[in-house]
Amino acid sequence: MRLRRARLFAHIGGIMSELYSMTARQLSALIAGKKVSCREAAESVLGRIEALEDRVKSYITRTPEMALEQADAVDRKIAAGEPVGPLAGIPIAVKDNFCTKGVRTTCASKILANWVPPYDATVVTRLKEAQAVILGKTNLDEFAMGSSTENSAFFQTHNPWDLACVPGGSSGGSAAAVAADECILATGSDTGGSIRQPAAFCGVVGIKPTYGRVSRYGLVAFASSLDQIGPLTKDVSDCALLMNAIAGHDPKDSTAAPLPVPDYTKSLVPDVEGLRIGVPKEFFAHGMDPEVSAAVRRAIDALVESGASAEETSMPHIGYTFPVYYILAPSEASSNLARYDGVRFGHRASDYDSMIRMFERSRDEGFGPEVKHRIMIGTYALSAGYYDAYYLKALKVRTLVKQDFDRAWERFDVLLTPTSPTVAFRLGEKADDPLQMKLADVCTIPVNMAGVPALAMPCGFQNGLPIGLQIIGRPFDEETIFRTAYTYEQHTEWHKQKPNLK
Repeated sequence: MRLRRARLFAHIGGIMSELYSMTARQLSALIAGKKVSCREAAESVLGRIEALEDRVKSYITRTPEMALEQADAVDRKIAAGEPVGPLAGIPIAVKDNFCTKGVRTTCASKILANWVPPYDATVVTRLKEAQAVILGKTNLDEFAMGSSTENSAFFQTHNPWDLACVPGGSSGGSAAAVAADECILATGSDTGGSIRQPAAFCGVVGIKPTYGRVSRYGLVAFASSLDQIGPLTKDVSDCALLMNAIAGHDPKDSTAAPLPVPDYTKSLVPDVEGLRIGVPKEFFAHGMDPEVSAAVRRAIDALVESGASAEETSMPHIGYTFPVYYILAPSEASSNLARYDGVRFGHRASDYDSMIRMFERSRDEGFGPEVKHRIMIGTYALSAGYYDAYYLKALKVRTLVKQDFDRAWERFDVLLTPTSPTVAFRLGEKADDPLQMKLADVCTIPVNMAGVPALAMPCGFQNGLPIGLQIIGRPFDEETIFRTAYTYEQHTEWHKQKPNLK
């Protein structure tokens, strides 16, 4: 698609900037002031995608025609004097495990390679109601099972900071698209760190809200008691802005909390005076890269200098979360993925001699190795004779982990930790070592186990690759997380640095 090059830039702070490089807030102000049109904004980002996508590979499915139609619709409303919201005309990417009516949803799996949902996920509906412009569907580890986006059935996504490195997973496509300016905003899902870990690897901001804060209706399920939807953005302000649009109760999702949603943008205040920070020593344990640990501790020091207090603490059951997660999540996956049988939708084998063989062949051909691996683990843990020994015991330990967090909230307002033990690793580096691959999520998994919110943001660099800080908060207290993150962001320049992609 050939795009016009006229007016695909604007002055921001006296500097001529391409529209694709802007934050949602900056672009929204220009659109509201009629300094640029929504079509021009969309064309700028679509042009950026055309220029970079063959190297970054963020998108499974692109929808440029739909994006321009949506942009034109907002332009007509603005021309008619109708009010529009802060996301109106803002180009956004959607992770490809969100159902999108009329647009294929693959979950990066061969078993759903040609599936087109007849309905939208609630989050997608809310984005459309906010008049955001949907650019397409981003790549992920198959069924969101992975830490590097190398498990996609279609192709690997590359980290914009170093194209030889992984972008993290499973929301690697969304994180890479935001970092490379191939979208202004993106959505992700997080079951054990799948928003926060790629946000850390790609140097962007991502939040996993409290379980129940955002509707999961229309999110293709991995592990239903752990999955949560959240934003991936260029800075903290945009993260709060997107949370405003997607959070809230939904009668279609029985786990969506019937609680009022605050205006998160009002939490963007650079003030942490009196904030009590806990620093759990278990998150800095063996295997943590010293430079990552040092960068996170410098970030904590910066917040203390701004008026917060910090104290080391212990959460004794955190060390059990990794093995417990790899019992509970595969068990739930085994149950959720049983629906892909070749009968109702998705891939069906062409060569079989019985109904059972059709089931077996369809699943064997459709699922990749990582998904099969987790289904087998989960099926074993749920099987007769092993349920009590594995699954039930794991649930009991999960309660102990949650109690560790509950005790922490008696003394602290937030907990600060690394997001991942290392910076992004090279593509293929851990492909033959599944344990080391999974350990990339060791700092993020406890948050999902407890159902609490956490935000990842950049706090430094190591050898040109971003380091991620994780800010964990009380249940349904995303506001304090945003205030803490915004304060730190205002005293640093990490979020303003861009990968060198031409």
